[in-house]
Amino acid sequence: MELISSVGRRKKSIARLYMKLGKGVFKINGLDFEKYFTSELLQLIIKQPLEVIDAKGKFDFKVNVYGGGLKGQAEAIRLAISRAFVKNDEETRSILKKAGFLTRDSRMVERKKYGRKKARKAFQWVKR
Repeated sequence: MELISSVGRRKKSIARLYMKLGKGVFKINGLDFEKYFTSELLQLIIKQPLEVIDAKGKFDFKVNVYGGGLKGQAEAIRLAISRAFVKNDEETRSILKKAGFLTRDSRMVERKKYGRKKARKAFQWVKR
């Protein structure tokens, strides 16, 4: 198996992932997986595709992620991992699709409009 690359996006976060056969090494922006994502919840989000198709400790991942917050980055990495597994083995597609890991979450922050404080919040209105 050669090097497989994939991209995942969520809000303003973009994750570029490189996957190859290995022992389960996970590097994110040059740091160890547990050092970059200290929260247990974010680590769980990233590990979900690995647990669903039972591939823990079989692949090495190198991830470059930037933009957005940690939660958006974690979900972008999850999408990138899922896409890489589908490139590697097409049979995993139905399992990952059923779990909802191949769907790109397109929700973004609504832009601020002129004449308003935020996207929808208006300035305080006084009758008299």
